[in-house]
Amino acid sequence: MYKKFLSVSLFFSTFVLSGCFFFDTEIQRWHLAAQGSTNLSLSHDGRFALVSTNTQGIVLWDLQQNKTLADFGSQDQYHNSVITSHISDNSRYAITATSQNFAVWDLGWSQSHGLWSINDAIIQDVAIANNGTEVLLALNNGKALFIDLTDGRRLEFLAHRDKVNSVALSANGRYALSGGNDHHAYLWDTHSGQIIYSFKHSSRVNQVALQRDGKFAFSAAANNDGIIWDLTTGNKITQLAITLRHQTLSSVRFSDDGQFLVTGTPSRRVELWRTDNGENIGRWRAEVQPGARPATAVVYDVAISPTGNVVAGSSAGYAQTWSTD
Repeated sequence: MYKKFLSVSLFFSTFVLSGCFFFDTEIQRWHLAAQGSTNLSLSHDGRFALVSTNTQGIVLWDLQQNKTLADFGSQDQYHNSVITSHISDNSRYAITATSQNFAVWDLGWSQSHGLWSINDAIIQDVAIANNGTEVLLALNNGKALFIDLTDGRRLEFLAHRDKVNSVALSANGRYALSGGNDHHAYLWDTHSGQIIYSFKHSSRVNQVALQRDGKFAFSAAANNDGIIWDLTTGNKITQLAITLRHQTLSSVRFSDDGQFLVTGTPSRRVELWRTDNGENIGRWRAEVQPGARPATAVVYDVAISPTGNVVAGSSAGYAQTWSTD
C-alpha cells in the first residue's frame, strides 16, 4: 500500500511540475508551411515572417493581415535549402542563406537584389543592416565576414579561433557582435575591425543578440551561460536563471525598450526574461507538426510585439503569439 501511495505521489508531483510549467495563453496561430520549414525569420515587431521550405521556396507573410505578401521561389537554381535568414530592423530588407550562398531581398518591392557565393567556408548565420547593402556572415572557418554590397568592400574579422556560430549587426551597420566555438563573443567596429568589447564564456557561444538602441548585448554558451551585457561599460548586467541542464538556445531577441529578452530552443521552448535580473517570467511550447515523431520543433526565431506579446516561428511551419498579461 505504501509503495502504491508513493508511486501515485511521485506521479502527481511530476505532473504538477511539468504540467504547470508552461502558460496556456496562446492568442493566435498561423500554419505557414504544411510540411514544415527549413528556416523562418520574424521582423523585430513580430508582424512579418519570412518562411523557407523545400517545396514552396521563400515566402513573405504579413501575420497581422494573415496573408502572403510575396512568393520569391527558390534562392538558387539548384533549390538548395535555406538554413538561416534575417529581416532588417526596419523590416524593409532580408537576407537568406544556404550553406554556401546568400541572397538579399527588397521586401518593400518584393524583388531580389542579387545572389552571392562563398567558396571557402560554410555559412552558419547572417545579418543585414537597414540600408539593405551591408551584410554580416558567420563562417565555419573562424571568420566573421562583413560585406558592403554597394562597393564590394569586405572586412574579415579574424579574432575568433574557431567556428563562428552566430552574428548580430546594428541597424546602421556600424557595429557587429559575433560568437563562436572559441568561447568568446566580440563586439567590434565594422569600419575598422577593431574590438570594442570581448565577452568570455566557459564553453562555445551559440547565440548573440544586440538591443536595437545599442544599450545591451546578449551572448549565450552551451552550458546555460546566457549573459546580458551593458554596452556603455562592457560589464555583465545579469545571467539568465536557466533551470534546465545544458539548455541550448536557437533564437533570441530583446524587446525594443530593452527591458525583456525572449528566447527559443531546439526543443519547442519559448521563454521570456527580465533583463535587469535574469528572472524567467513566461514559458510556452511551440506547436509541432501533426503526427511528428519525435514530437518536437526548433524555434527558429522569436520577437516581442509592440503590445508586449511574444511571437515565435518554428520548424513545424507554425507562427504563434502568446499574451504576457
